Amino acid sequence: MNFNDLPIENKLKNSIKYADFKSPTPIQSKSIPVSLSGKDILGTAQTGTGKTLAFTIPMINKLILDKNAMALIICPTRELASQVMQTVLKLNVKEIDIGNALLIGGESVHKQLKKLKKRARIIVGTPGRINDHLKRQSLNLSRVSYLVLDETDRMLDMGFTPQIELILRFIPKNHQTLLFSATLPNNILRISEKYLNNPERIAVGSLSTPIEKIKQETFQITQDKKYHELINQLVERNGSILVFVKTKRGADKIVKRLKYDGHSADAIHGNLRQSKRDRVIAGFRNGKSRILIATDVAARGLDIPLIQHVINYDLPQVPEDYIHRIGRTGRAGKEGSALTFLTPNDRSMWNSISRLVNPNFKSLQSEHKKNFKGKKRHNASFNKERKFKDKKKFLKRTVSRKSRFKDNSKKFGFTNNPKYFDKKSSNDLTKNSNKKNFKFKAKKKFKNRKRPKNFSFKRFKKKRRY
Repeated sequence: MNFNDLPIENKLKNSIKYADFKSPTPIQSKSIPVSLSGKDILGTAQTGTGKTLAFTIPMINKLILDKNAMALIICPTRELASQVMQTVLKLNVKEIDIGNALLIGGESVHKQLKKLKKRARIIVGTPGRINDHLKRQSLNLSRVSYLVLDETDRMLDMGFTPQIELILRFIPKNHQTLLFSATLPNNILRISEKYLNNPERIAVGSLSTPIEKIKQETFQITQDKKYHELINQLVERNGSILVFVKTKRGADKIVKRLKYDGHSADAIHGNLRQSKRDRVIAGFRNGKSRILIATDVAARGLDIPLIQHVINYDLPQVPEDYIHRIGRTGRAGKEGSALTFLTPNDRSMWNSISRLVNPNFKSLQSEHKKNFKGKKRHNASFNKERKFKDKKKFLKRTVSRKSRFKDNSKKFGFTNNPKYFDKKSSNDLTKNSNKKNFKFKAKKKFKNRKRPKNFSFKRFKKKRRY
């Protein structure tokens, strides 16, 4: 199948040729004819399979045919929204010339307002900023006939469900919806039942297993030796490297150390402004910085074909994010490699990741427990009565010991002093009664001591030397 074989406008065919998109990927060849027919789609495919082009081609074709229609694409992150807009701009050349607006946080609201006033018909944005414009009444979605929810599983993980539902209230009931996701949990199935109208189910490849061309490796290491091993891996490997860490602070810290050690590195995380993020990604794309240290903000939607290696310096918080992380390499059929550092504390998370990737996986921890159970000496069942009797015996023993020490008539202990045996044991306390009660005479003296009324500590002033 070729793009020329699709029932689309000639203007769009020319723009596809101009953008150098040659042959459609499996998700594109399956979903584009269905979406051109006007049906709703529930699409699932791994990252790097060309999902963006699968919904932008039918969208632009629909907007060419219907000049009053609008399209809305909702993305979870700024990076993904920016990349979707780049694909739109590649297809939306001067011959087509449909007004567009990118509504994301971290960018000037005034620029976005100017674009919206120029009759923007393609809206790409994140849920937060789209809702901001709806509150300002600067965005009118009453003419939206084509809706795309991209990376829906990620949006739900980030807690955007109430914001998405608010946006959908402003969209007319008669519209086409395309829902794309890398994974398909139960909450997405619920949303598809609620908002999609008899959707066509399109799935390409396994949802849990990573792309076959990605070589996966693990490295057992302690926490304190991680950085030194990272340096070794950066020296050994050629090409661009994407390193994933857990926190924003950790990303900045590693970049600082790498720059000190003479490596060209940059960080990308949630605390950066959008202009700074764009500069960092552009620098990484152009090869100015060979190493990019990222949090899970960049795990999805970061489409950089040059990434040859992914290093998981820290494991992700959610097992599904592992697949999206390593999906940044090996894109568009190319080969890639993924290395994961594993510390003793990462065992449980790594087991859950391994179970996601391979359902037949048996954790090392469970095997270890089985072996340990086999080596036990006593496998007798718990007997409550016997344990109670043993407790009684123990209490009797302790009571007898205490009584032995309380009885002063009995002699206990050992001595090698011969004079001790000539002494008679006496139980009377006459000697102790004859002792005088000693009182501290000077006690009253200190008790009745009076402190002066005007009492203050003198401050010690250091003389300055000029």
